[in-house]
Amino acid sequence: MVSFLLAPYRRYRRLSLGVKILVFMCFGVLAGIAVGPQAQVVQPLGDLFINLLLMAAIPLVFFNLLAGLTSLTDVGALGRLGAKVVLFYLVTTVFALVLGLLAMHLLEPGVGMTLTGEVTESFGEVPRVVDLLLGLVPKNVFAAFANGNVSQVVVFAVFLGLATLLLPTARREPLQRAFDLAAELLRKLVDVILHLGPVGLGALAAATVGQYGSAIFGPLALFIGGVWGAQAAMVVVYMTLLYGFTRMAPIDFFRRTGPLYATTAATCSSLASLVVAFEVAKERLRLPERIYTFTLPLGAQLNKDGTSIMLAGVLLFTAQATGVTFDVPAQVTIVLVGLILSEGSGGIPGGGLVIALIFVQAFNLPVEVAAIVGGIYRLIDMGSTTINCMGDMVGTLIIANSERDRAGSDQLEPMPPDR
Repeated sequence: MVSFLLAPYRRYRRLSLGVKILVFMCFGVLAGIAVGPQAQVVQPLGDLFINLLLMAAIPLVFFNLLAGLTSLTDVGALGRLGAKVVLFYLVTTVFALVLGLLAMHLLEPGVGMTLTGEVTESFGEVPRVVDLLLGLVPKNVFAAFANGNVSQVVVFAVFLGLATLLLPTARREPLQRAFDLAAELLRKLVDVILHLGPVGLGALAAATVGQYGSAIFGPLALFIGGVWGAQAAMVVVYMTLLYGFTRMAPIDFFRRTGPLYATTAATCSSLASLVVAFEVAKERLRLPERIYTFTLPLGAQLNKDGTSIMLAGVLLFTAQATGVTFDVPAQVTIVLVGLILSEGSGGIPGGGLVIALIFVQAFNLPVEVAAIVGGIYRLIDMGSTTINCMGDMVGTLIIANSERDRAGSDQLEPMPPDR
């Protein structure tokens, strides 16, 4: 009898982590539908999981990047990698902004919409490019670590890595071994944290569906559908680029990277998901450490294609609701301003909403839209974060392929068995 009762548990234990997460998220969705808003009682379990991921994220980025950089034999390779990744991120972000505008033009979700609510707070202004560049360099590295500023941590790690490479060999090698050991230790910490993933992500799924599920069928359905549709179109763009540059089949890509998207949709945090992205790049894609430790953290700050779609969508939705139209030159300006603003979202849940309000103010539109979009923002943020992180991974694969150095060959290794 005991053996019969324990059989399902034994079968569950043999499942891979990705399948366990899927199982718990399905249970969470069903619980959210059945229980409704009361499902938010399990939100603290999900918040705990996010906090654990964030706890590991910054030191993991720092030491993994140092370990990867100090393994370089050619310092010039760093500049080459940097140029490639920035070019990829800029091009795809422009694509994303254009897709967001096109979706809103086609569906016109704001036409006939009556905005309600009032927002009187000022949310800042569009930053200058020079301010964005200066903001990448930390005045205080300890503050950068404490505040979780990924871009500043990356810049500090890059300079420290370069300084390490310039040391004499006898002094450099002990530091390289120390960085490798610290990175390995933090990856093991992530392994421990991810064992809590099924419960944490399942709790987040239940709380989200319980709180926002009905909004999908409300008056904002067209807006949500437009943003999600543009994000789906962005996936097509990614898969076209991926196959064109690497000949990797999209189904193989999703099979390998699937566990990442459960985390992105549930946590709505690029920074928290970065921890899982490292695991996917290392264990399931077998990418070279020197590449993914550089491109993924940089992407977490610079590559915000999902957020860019949301920015364009919110702006045009607000314009339609207030009867404002933009000509072609104005929409070119929207793309350029959106390109700058998308770099400023914080990589944490809700970070894009403040940027969206700044975007709306920059074009002299009423920010009362926040009273509507803010209420269902998490539903949008789930897709935005997923697209952000997917773009980072596709860019990393393309760049790794261009370097002809994925695990020592031009082809991906067979995916290891699920753990």
